[in-house]
Amino acid sequence: MSKKTRVLIVDDSLVFRSAVASILAETKDCEVVGSVRNGVKALEFIKDNPPDIVTLDVEMPDMDGVETMRHINELNASGKLSQEVGVIMLSSHTVKGAAITIESLEAGAFDFVEKPSGSDMGANMEALRRQLLVKIRVYGVQRSKDKESFRLRSAGQGPVAAPALPPKIVASKGAGTAVNVVLIGVSTGGPKALSLMLPELLQRVKTPILVVQHMPPKFTQSLAESLAKKCPCPVLEAVNGEIVSGSKVFIAPGGRHMIVKSGADGESRISITDDPPENGCRPSVDILFKSANHVYGGNLVAAILTGMGNDGANSMVGLKTSGAHIIAQDEPTSVVWGMPGSAVATGAVDEVLSIEQIAPAIETVVKKRNG
Repeated sequence: MSKKTRVLIVDDSLVFRSAVASILAETKDCEVVGSVRNGVKALEFIKDNPPDIVTLDVEMPDMDGVETMRHINELNASGKLSQEVGVIMLSSHTVKGAAITIESLEAGAFDFVEKPSGSDMGANMEALRRQLLVKIRVYGVQRSKDKESFRLRSAGQGPVAAPALPPKIVASKGAGTAVNVVLIGVSTGGPKALSLMLPELLQRVKTPILVVQHMPPKFTQSLAESLAKKCPCPVLEAVNGEIVSGSKVFIAPGGRHMIVKSGADGESRISITDDPPENGCRPSVDILFKSANHVYGGNLVAAILTGMGNDGANSMVGLKTSGAHIIAQDEPTSVVWGMPGSAVATGAVDEVLSIEQIAPAIETVVKKRNG
């Protein structure tokens, strides 16, 4: 029998703590080891009895989620805990809540769950259950993989061999002749990955960048604002009809698809739609990538970064046969290697790189193609 994931619940609302506890009590793979009302109490608990993961409320008195997250990072880095502690943020659907959530994700929180705000209590509980359990379980799986890799390295056995991958796909139309746009698809772990990569990438290339980050409404606006403070060029939540040009980053709005269309005036424009989800996602990486393939053909670079699931994989072969250059983030630097791993498995990926290597690699391709 696999070990249960030990969870500490941190929220200033007793009602909400009870709701989370009741959800976790129904599962066979989670164990609630504590329930406290603020960050100060959480840190006291963690020092004495570190859980596997903390569900951390974003907005709390005395010590909010960001400050608590930073202290947890310090404890993890200190080596004083018997094990590393992960964090899933629980965020209210407010502008302030979204901003604090993004800051916490950039600081290293594993992921976040949006607190339901509807009038139907039953539907609220079901939505919370669905989001929370998936993310705790994915964290548990990732944690087990990391521990096994560490055990093998410590024993001198090295990492487990990667599975055999399909043969590499070769561009059927020849490589693209230029790079007119850079595409990025990302999910779990995205805010931190983007905050590491985008500032450097924008120093290196002067090409428009289109980003799909899986997030609900409001959170992508906060993400864009946070990244804009770190980047030398504008970072914007995309709006319908905007021209894709210049040294700008356009982020798909939360809960909506972003596609690219060729205008009658010859300009490429962004279109924002409410079409059904693809791969269970809206915005969807595949939706953007397929539309960009239609507009730009092989004249682009696409990067698949850390994320849960397989969104983006269905567009890989089409991009590659058009001549696009495709990069996937490697497993060691990904929070979850679902999306990059699925892309690599298609045989269409040109390079598998650490998050630190991706910006220089994109610059190399742009310089080679654009002269």
